[in-house]
Amino acid sequence: MVKLFVSDLDGTMVISGKNPSEKNIAAVQKMINAGITVTVATGRMYRAALPIAKALGIEFPIITYNGALIKSVKGEILHSDYFPTDLLLAVTKFFEKNNWYVHNYSDDELFIPFRSPFTEWYETTQRVQAQIIGWEGMLQKTERVCKLLAINESAEENMRREKMLLAEFEGKIEITKSHPRIMEIMLPGVSKAAAIKILAQKLGIERSEVMAIGDSDNDLAMLQAAGQSIAMGNATDEVKKSCNFLTTGCEEDGVAYAVEKFVLGGSAE
Repeated sequence: MVKLFVSDLDGTMVISGKNPSEKNIAAVQKMINAGITVTVATGRMYRAALPIAKALGIEFPIITYNGALIKSVKGEILHSDYFPTDLLLAVTKFFEKNNWYVHNYSDDELFIPFRSPFTEWYETTQRVQAQIIGWEGMLQKTERVCKLLAINESAEENMRREKMLLAEFEGKIEITKSHPRIMEIMLPGVSKAAAIKILAQKLGIERSEVMAIGDSDNDLAMLQAAGQSIAMGNATDEVKKSCNFLTTGCEEDGVAYAVEKFVLGGSAE
């Protein structure tokens, strides 16, 4: 029996830059009315995830910043993992030395050192506005930073920079990817999977009673931590291999299909 249902957002619950579909909203409401706790787990900043959570009618705390911040729709913080100032400054200076584009999310605001070809795309898909503050300004933004995010021109360049960062800050940071050209830098141990465990403990439910759905490699740990997992039709091959079930794609309302078949329909029992 499913007691906690956790969904990724972009590429799963929503097409990036758009609102959740009526079918997905209805599916979420059906689960809530059936007594199932529903929430979302996303790499998005809290302010970018909140409108979607509200549109879905979710009242339970949502998982944002890939698990670094669990916060209710009313603003109550259940759990947080913020960068220590010295480490944040060191990583930021490393980006500055290499003149690499990077996002800082201090106090749930988006700060960048300069605009890049990727800025407008990110602002559009996440529905947030970046504040350009230069490198000196970036070094001042050290309060309540859950993660840093970098967007690169190719998957190969992304991998090259990831290797450099992990070599420079071995054991001090972890990197996950929500896209082949995007890397998200967090503290060790931070993940959607760890956040799910925190919520499950809060609810007093077992791992076997948790179901998760996702599409990207940064969902893998979450999907593996859940008792039952669903891969979107548009998921990466690795995600599809790791999951118990497969649904349709995001553009075909894959969440709604999965809910009807595997949650409410009983096919997952």
